[in-house]
This record gives sequence, structure tokens and C-alpha cells, in this order.
Amino acid sequence: MHTISPAGSALPVEISGLKFGYGERLILDGVNLRFPRGKLIALMGGSGSGKTTILRLIGGQQRSRTGTVKVFGEDVAKMGSTGMYRLRRRMGMLFQFGALFTDMSVFDNVAFPLREHTNLLPEQIRDLVLMKLNAVGLRGAADLMPAQISGGMSRRVALARAIALDPQLIMYDEPFAGLDPISLGITANLIRRLNDALGATSILVTHDIHESFDICDYCYILSEGRIAAEGTPDELRHSDDPFVQQFVYGRAQGPVAFHYPSRSYADDLSMGNATGGAGKGAQ
Repeated sequence: MHTISPAGSALPVEISGLKFGYGERLILDGVNLRFPRGKLIALMGGSGSGKTTILRLIGGQQRSRTGTVKVFGEDVAKMGSTGMYRLRRRMGMLFQFGALFTDMSVFDNVAFPLREHTNLLPEQIRDLVLMKLNAVGLRGAADLMPAQISGGMSRRVALARAIALDPQLIMYDEPFAGLDPISLGITANLIRRLNDALGATSILVTHDIHESFDICDYCYILSEGRIAAEGTPDELRHSDDPFVQQFVYGRAQGPVAFHYPSRSYADDLSMGNATGGAGKGAQ
């Protein structure tokens, strides 16, 4: 097993024996994850594999059934609301599609967390906002509204907002979804550069193999509630595991079947003929 941090080193996020589900449906089943300081780690897997759920568990929006989720050494499940808000001040979150406040300007979107969580003077907030916007190349768009900028620009504004408080942990939920190739490349490069500049830990939930492998230090691939594979991008590219090969290279044939489990097609047809049609009684 590849080791991504020395034994005994401080881990901003450590997840052990995690189980989580909705009712009888188990989403995560005994998951163990480690996110070292200063590293950019990708969480990959098919839709519904529990990637975004892990972000919610780290942020305290959900609580695990069993196992522990420790953030900066604190057990999230044991924290009250005051402790959780304090912990979240050390986190930044880039939501899927940005989730900007549509009735606020670009400037005010980035200023929002500074106004909510600090006692800085207006002049200090202005300087910090312009600094963050400059870091993502959008200082000149400060006075525009979200409806006046492109999807790629909106994602960069959301990134500036996510780093407004210089977080030690940054989480990205599908940051490349819906972006054109140029915007995608710009966003990926920004995520890597900002992580290194802040010395932060970044968790990247994504389906985009190519761009993610170019920027991340380590990857976890989830399947059926468990960690199906993990390793550096180079290790996963050269893995002999059939599932990893299918996932990384997008192959139609492999362990992940196209058809949902069912009876044989012939059996379904014969039952339909006997009962007058498979859809009978469903109306």
C-alpha cells in the first residue's frame, strides 16, 4: 500500500471505519481515508458512490452511523454547533457550479465570508477581496453581477470566495462540471497553485480523470460503498486491476456492467407473454 504521509504526522482529515446510509440503503461501508497537510487528494467514483457524502460528513452536515471523522484532530460527530462553526472557519468549500449569490456583485460574493466571520474594517476587506480576485484573474470583474459573467468565470469567483479566509482545508465538489476545455484547464491549474500557495489540504471530488491526474498527489476511487482502489496518478494509470483500468480509461467492457442486475431477458419475455405484458398493472 502506498503511504502518503509519515507515521505520526498531523492529519487535517482522518476517516476511520466510516459507515453511512439513508434508511436501509448503505452509501459508505467501512471507509478509511487519510488527507495529509499540503496535499491535493482526489475522490473519484461513479455517480452515487458517496463522494459528495464524504464532503458533507467532513463539514458536519451529516453524521456517520459508525466510525470516526476527525478534522484537525477533532471528532466531528461529538461537536456541538458552536464548535462546528469554529471548525468550519478553517474550511473553504467550492460547490458544484459555484453557487454564487445571484443578487450580489462579484465583489460582494467574495467579501461575504469576511464580513460574516471577521471584524475587519471595510478598507481591509476591500484589499483582501481584490487580492483574492486578482489571484483568480478576475479583479477587473469585481463590480459585475453573476449573470454578467461566464460559467468558467463564475467558478473562479466561487474559488476566490472559498479561499477568502485562507482556509487550511479546501473541498471541491465537481469543480470541472460543465466547463469548456480552456476554463477547465484554468480552473485545474488554479486549484493546484492555490493549494500550494496556502499550504492547505485540498479534497477534490471529480469525474474528470485527465485534469485531476495532472494536478493531484493521490487518488481514492470509490465503488459500492468501499475504497476500490487508491494510489498516485501514475500508480493508477499503470495498475493491472481490471476495475481501475475500466474506470481510468473509460472502457465499456469490464467489471462494471452496463446492465442493472436482472433476470435473464428470455425469462422476462416469457413472463410478459404469460401475464399479458411486463407493464400490466403498473398504470
